Amino acid sequence: MQDMILRGMLCSHAIRFTAISGKEMVRDAQRTHTLSRVATAALGRQLLMTSMIASDLKNPGDTLTTVLAGNGPAGNLVCVGRYGGFVKGYATEPDIELPLRADGKLDVGGYVGRSGKLTLIRDLGLKEPYVGMCNLVSGEVAEDFAQYFTASEQQPSLVYLGVREQAESGEVLGAGGIWIQPMPDCGEEAIAAVEAAAPKIAQLTALLSDGNSLEDALKALLDTLEPEITERMEPAYLCDCSRERLERALLSIGEEELNDILEHEGEAELTCQFCGKRYRFDRAALTALLESAKG
Repeated sequence: MQDMILRGMLCSHAIRFTAISGKEMVRDAQRTHTLSRVATAALGRQLLMTSMIASDLKNPGDTLTTVLAGNGPAGNLVCVGRYGGFVKGYATEPDIELPLRADGKLDVGGYVGRSGKLTLIRDLGLKEPYVGMCNLVSGEVAEDFAQYFTASEQQPSLVYLGVREQAESGEVLGAGGIWIQPMPDCGEEAIAAVEAAAPKIAQLTALLSDGNSLEDALKALLDTLEPEITERMEPAYLCDCSRERLERALLSIGEEELNDILEHEGEAELTCQFCGKRYRFDRAALTALLESAKG
């Protein structure tokens, strides 16, 4: 089933929501980086959230970067979202596995770390990107993003993110998320209605894993909130790296560094962190770049 983002309104347009089913994007990330089960859950949740936020970008050239930098063994988890909800991401330590928690669930908070920083960088083509930051609450990802919106953007939010995996194989069975925010004129009655529905919302990933479409799952979970879908998107895990981008990266290190590479190595091979694709620059290519740098 195709990954999907649905955006819309609740409670007679008092509240807006964005929802995602993202099993395929999480599977693609898992295969690309050979993620452990706990890394799949952690990076998968971050990819889902980054994709939902990126669905709000207005222009094709806009980008959103989210970075989870906790004190756990994961290192940094980095995701980049683009117009249309397209995402890519990686974890510094993708193959680390941890024992299950006492309740039998994957220890995402232990993997990410329960203290550290969540950073969001919105590059909207202006002179400087917008950078927001908050302290991690739990490392469980959803709670951390909810805290970010409340503390850094003064926008209270309900965030649910879930990745379900097969216990033995780690196969991704379902992945989904919901992001709910009140509109400026939202009343207390609408907020209370959303709070009452919150326990049902946590069933989203289970419904998706059972084969329900995102739209049918939302109808079941948000039926009391009068959901109205206004926009649909088909997100995906998609890396936009290219040889030209890597050439610009090499140019950015400067003439002295390029000379040093030519003198001691004679060539360079760069690997994209997001998709693993390798780009080789032989002596002729590096010499041409060096001439460009001098220019």
